[in-house]
Amino acid sequence: MTISEVAGKYGLTADTLRYYEKQGLIPPVTRSASGLRDYAETDLKWVEFIRCMRSAGVSIEALTKYVALFRQGNASIPARRKILSDERAKIARRIADLQAALARLDKKLDDYEVRMLQYEKGLYHEPD
Repeated sequence: MTISEVAGKYGLTADTLRYYEKQGLIPPVTRSASGLRDYAETDLKWVEFIRCMRSAGVSIEALTKYVALFRQGNASIPARRKILSDERAKIARRIADLQAALARLDKKLDDYEVRMLQYEKGLYHEPD
């Protein structure tokens, strides 16, 4: 698959894919005879993994460490698990913060409705 096809498939730009490769987030992509990137199925799995993690807010730093550890083999499994566990905890805290903000907004909206209805009652003129 070409870089533009992969970019379209995952909603990324070609520049982003090149950046991910340069940062070591995805392994070096195989090149065609003409020197163009030719993404294989395993490359696509890496792109999907990185895209998913980035959309969840996982930092480039954490992903770089994770991929470097992955390349070291199974001995790095505990360290990789720790990275993912730490990132999960960060996401859970962000979700909790967002849920608290949503609850505050819901309360404001509920109170707003009550106050507005009381105010609007005074605007109605009952026919004689």
